[in-house]
Amino acid sequence: MYKIIIGVLFICSLLGYDLSAIGTEQVDEPQQLENPMSVDYLKDNLKGDLPRIILTKKLTKDIRKKVKKDAMVKNYYAAIKINADVIRREPLLTRKQVGRRLLSVSREMLYRMGILGMVYQIEKDKEVLRRIDEEVKAVCNFSDWNPSHYLDVAEMSFAVALALDWTAGDLPTETQDLIIKSLIDKGIKPSYNKEGNVGWINGRNNWNQVCNGGMIAASIAIAERDPALASKTIHRALEGMPHALEEYGPDGVYPEGSTYWGYGTSFSVLTSSMLRTAFGKDFGLAEFPAFLESADFRLLCNTPSGYYYNFADCGDKRGANGDIVLAWFATHTGNPIYLERDRFLRDPASMGKLSRIAGPGLVWLSQFVPKSTSKLPIAWKGDGSNPIAIFRGGNDDPRQYYFGGKGGKATISHGNMDAGSFIFELDGVRWVVDPGNQSYHTLEKTGFNLWGRCQECERWTLLTKNNYGHSTLTVNGALHQADGFATLEEFTDGTQPNVSFEMTDVFSGTLSKAERRFSKDGDHSLLIEDEITLNDNTEEVTWQVMTTADVSIEPGRAILRKDGKMLTIDNESHPDLMPSMISLDPPPLALDRKIEGLKRIEFRYPAYYFDGGVGQISVRLSGE
Repeated sequence: MYKIIIGVLFICSLLGYDLSAIGTEQVDEPQQLENPMSVDYLKDNLKGDLPRIILTKKLTKDIRKKVKKDAMVKNYYAAIKINADVIRREPLLTRKQVGRRLLSVSREMLYRMGILGMVYQIEKDKEVLRRIDEEVKAVCNFSDWNPSHYLDVAEMSFAVALALDWTAGDLPTETQDLIIKSLIDKGIKPSYNKEGNVGWINGRNNWNQVCNGGMIAASIAIAERDPALASKTIHRALEGMPHALEEYGPDGVYPEGSTYWGYGTSFSVLTSSMLRTAFGKDFGLAEFPAFLESADFRLLCNTPSGYYYNFADCGDKRGANGDIVLAWFATHTGNPIYLERDRFLRDPASMGKLSRIAGPGLVWLSQFVPKSTSKLPIAWKGDGSNPIAIFRGGNDDPRQYYFGGKGGKATISHGNMDAGSFIFELDGVRWVVDPGNQSYHTLEKTGFNLWGRCQECERWTLLTKNNYGHSTLTVNGALHQADGFATLEEFTDGTQPNVSFEMTDVFSGTLSKAERRFSKDGDHSLLIEDEITLNDNTEEVTWQVMTTADVSIEPGRAILRKDGKMLTIDNESHPDLMPSMISLDPPPLALDRKIEGLKRIEFRYPAYYFDGGVGQISVRLSGE
């Protein structure tokens, strides 16, 4: 098996590139996609009629029928129409770069072209066509699409390709020529600049999915004008995408967390869809190992409180509208568990601004045919580069039990020093919290080095990124080892599931052994057991938990109260040890995320607490 090393982390940091675009691991070559792409293959197999990117003439006819007869499709299209009316009252886009990024403009363009393009396909409204013409000319006349941050180019390329494809030859000839020239010169060609930000080509995260997807869309759009460039670019993408797809394995966990699943996966399903409509096949993308299973991961990360299990650089809370990316999984598998029908049937006027892939999403909604239904597991583990485990009470659980715990390491893409951390919900209250993510630009504009991953890098000074802001163990008051990996060791299913993570590697020689076990030992309790072996470097072990609840302290326990509910944290192994509470509102640093009422509850163990240097810390969380 060939080995590859993608080792440009430090250089890219110096150059100011977003290090989330690249990987640093030595890894085996991933399973490959089918890749017959060549000039001859493209000419022989590319569908000639437009549209051919996600939509076809037949699919458009089907949508027109469904808009009249299918309540869900009709309702979502009504929301699209409302969005289209709002877009037409907005000013045209300008090249407004925010810090390093033009991304907000590119994303807005993708949203506009998906919405307006779908309305034009369904209704052939000339005023909508005129607005598409104006929109696309505006962005094609930008000086560039910001290739130094290639996500911007990729999303803009997808948007402009969609505008050309979904108008199917109805734009003025000069506009079509401008689009094709722009897609070549501002979209595809900069991706062949080896001195540019192109680590995404074989990268292992969302950048790979987004950027290769955007380049495929652009290539399909310009295929007749430059078949050599188009085929070469699609071939490169089919070769590169498995490096990111492999990260879903073996169980479907997206290492960057749930909201980044929504981002990276959205472009993979867009890519699968457009390859199928353009070439009749997606070359194995949708069936890549663990890709389909990731839909369960996404659903399982939606907690009873309405928040995400927000590990890694993840957002806090999902929106009220239906998950349009999951809708693709529903259509592809026929499993209605992935189709959030009630959310797609919300009052169209209350849906507000839709997803930027709402236009393509309508295609998936219109194609859904229910087949067999599966149930989400009550206890689930997902191994891989950022392993997690989830215990639930189930949809009918009156206590709304939810636990999410993890291993992993800090230096993965969008990773934090959160190995051994967990969240816990009961009775609709999130008692144990993850501090989540914070604005990249707000940090970057100060000169803060957010993307460096070295042990001494600035990223780890932030409460959202270091172990001091997560519910885990800390030894000697020190940071976790940035490249220390906590493995998922054992998992037991059933009504009282448990999972253990081997964490020794995280503590960089300050412990000889550390293993953390989580057990659901009742319908309203969680037991956390830490088996540790000290060494000569061990001075103090801190057991810590993060909460926004009101806290009162007693010997051996903390009592949490929130929303009229109560939870106790009982130190069962050391019932006489007095916990302490540290208020983190305001947080330690001016650049830290401010979270109302955030606190850290600690049990501190000097080394002499453990006879013979071996011991167990046992803490139980229990609801009323």
